[in-house]
Amino acid sequence: MARRPVFEMASSVLEAALSRTNCVAGLIVHSDQGWHYKMQPYRAMLVRRGVEQSMSRKGNCFDNAAIESFFGTLKAEYFHLERPDSIDALEAGVHDYAHYYNHERIKLRLQGLSPVGYRLRNTT
Repeated sequence: MARRPVFEMASSVLEAALSRTNCVAGLIVHSDQGWHYKMQPYRAMLVRRGVEQSMSRKGNCFDNAAIESFFGTLKAEYFHLERPDSIDALEAGVHDYAHYYNHERIKLRLQGLSPVGYRLRNTT
């Protein structure tokens, strides 16, 4: 999370995500048309790892429906209920909510598991 758009945030998040997987065959990274996703260094990071880049068409949020859905849920279940009174409180609350959403919040579409639980269900 950053308080202003900086390329280093986008590139470090991409590196962190790609470092967590050994399987990038057929991997597609989807984003909006933000300036940082169009930068040559960002695109080169994807090419070096053999990852395909996908971007929403201008004015078409449906291409990015998964993250738009998450942000809608974040607003409904955290932001509108908690009403953080400072940027620091907002950052901490979003961090806590993201952990809750990924590790604890169950989804019926994921067989009653959290997203992390669903991904790990066949690894043991």
